[in-house]
Amino acid sequence: MIRKRTNRAFASLLVVTGLLLSVTFTGCEKGDDLEEDEIIYDYVFQLEGITPENYPMTDASTVAAPMQMLIACKLLGWRYTWGQSMFDGTYTIFPHWEDIPEGYNYLERIRTSKTHDAILNLIDREVDFIISARTMSEDEQLYANKKGVTLIETPIALDAFIFIVNRSNIVKSLTTKQIQDIYTGKITNWSNVGGINSTIMPYVRNANSGSQELMESLVMKDLKIKEWPEEPKLELNSMMLVFSTVMNDVNSLCYTLYYYNAQMIQENIAKTIAVDGITPDKKSIGERRYPHIAELYAVIRSDLDKSSMAYKLYELMQTEEAKQLITESGYVPIMNN
Repeated sequence: MIRKRTNRAFASLLVVTGLLLSVTFTGCEKGDDLEEDEIIYDYVFQLEGITPENYPMTDASTVAAPMQMLIACKLLGWRYTWGQSMFDGTYTIFPHWEDIPEGYNYLERIRTSKTHDAILNLIDREVDFIISARTMSEDEQLYANKKGVTLIETPIALDAFIFIVNRSNIVKSLTTKQIQDIYTGKITNWSNVGGINSTIMPYVRNANSGSQELMESLVMKDLKIKEWPEEPKLELNSMMLVFSTVMNDVNSLCYTLYYYNAQMIQENIAKTIAVDGITPDKKSIGERRYPHIAELYAVIRSDLDKSSMAYKLYELMQTEEAKQLITESGYVPIMNN
């Protein structure tokens, strides 16, 4: 079933919240003393003729929010800073309040509706360009077919689908086969995979979330995840809930994306475990050695006007200049062989 949350009122609320956040960031402004390990990114990333008024209607997966805002700030000439959101505690990029035109509702044009809703918004022509953590799911494809819409999904960056446990868990690595056996119910105790004698709590994400679709396509393949009883509730409906749950449940196992954990959490809330003996990091992701590589996609409708700013942005995200922006955002750019 296709469901889409209405977020227009919510977006209006976030405008106020976002502008407040932009003055409560942590980070370094231009002119401040730089930390020794801080990197200054100096590159040209521009789109001729773009203005706040003609900026494309865009949307994104949760994990793509920092890159999406970085793109806008670069193209519109706004200063920006990494900071911690008062809304959900994640780290992201905020534009500086004084650079935003008075009354400009930037969060109407630069949305973060989560993966499923971003894809539906693109199909429904509410937005013209999205950054998605995955390709369309089967039911989203059916919905697009019903609407007579075809999407073009182009990978622009690399990420990794990772598994996390409570920090007290002594398990350091699992094989893909062990993970599959845990989620099909064949393995139920941590002692069977090198841990203590305790029942594994295998949490999952909600259907159609980016993480759940990746779990099923990258890891489970043709295997079906076991349906557990409703209590205790093992389905988590947000990425932040994944981390709060894993932090508080010593027997937990769940999954997320490397970028979200490393760049947007930035805290030692959970322990990342190696898979098939390989630890996810930028090197193993860039070399595609980590077994569960995920790609980040720039997505448009196939009938998008090629003279539109949205189409020009889509083309720009495939250039060498875009790779520098992708690197600054914290993602791993896709390198040509």
